[in-house]
Amino acid sequence: MPIREHVLLETNYRRLRERPPRVAVLPWGATEAHNLHLPYGTDVLLATGFAEAATERAVAAGAAAVVLPTIPYGNDEQQLDQVCTISLTTTTALALLRDVVRSLAVQAIDRLVIVNAHGGNQFKPLVRDLQPEFGVLIVVADTFAMAPAVRDEVFEVAGDHADESETSLLLHTHPELVELDEAGEGARLPFAIEGLGQPGVWTPRPWSLCHPDTGSGDPSKATAEKGVRCFEAVVDALARVIGDLSAAEPGDLPYLGRDCLG
Repeated sequence: MPIREHVLLETNYRRLRERPPRVAVLPWGATEAHNLHLPYGTDVLLATGFAEAATERAVAAGAAAVVLPTIPYGNDEQQLDQVCTISLTTTTALALLRDVVRSLAVQAIDRLVIVNAHGGNQFKPLVRDLQPEFGVLIVVADTFAMAPAVRDEVFEVAGDHADESETSLLLHTHPELVELDEAGEGARLPFAIEGLGQPGVWTPRPWSLCHPDTGSGDPSKATAEKGVRCFEAVVDALARVIGDLSAAEPGDLPYLGRDCLG
């Protein structure tokens, strides 16, 4: 296979010196159970797949961008009773992201896209703190929320973890890792405290009690064909983000440039 110049783990210093990136793309996932049929690395695989495919598409259209190595751990504090779940606390995630941003800023790479594939990862407070400190424009792309019109058209059953959508995506990208015939029904047991179910009211779910098979959403209607449509729609949307950021000039809101942001 040829070297993919847009993937940092594969390219080299000579190639990067000849074509330095203006945009860094950081995939961020999680390591956790995904029902009984999907791999623990589902969010890592999807974050990486979306980031690499979208960056390749953007670079082919003229963008200068590179995909950084994927962060494989996310916030999974409510799943720590499930074997081999690995969780990063928010303070650890902040420290990790801070060092990535600091490193990029030293090298005058002042545009970063976080490609997030895990709903438990919350980056907004982190970005608000780090962006003015280092003068780097930080954009968060939550892939599970992108291309909503296509998702609404393609998927039949609502869910938010190891559901029809995630299962379809893995059937497209990594079918060899999906054991759909072993899947649980992905049922969610409601809170007994009814007032907590109102819109605008939130508290973490005690995951193993609310989701006995760890899934949230019935995956039985998942197909690779549905996965292809969703994957391509998200990649197209993400490629536009990367391409537009690469082409931006200081003053193109919200990109102010390092001197204005710092």
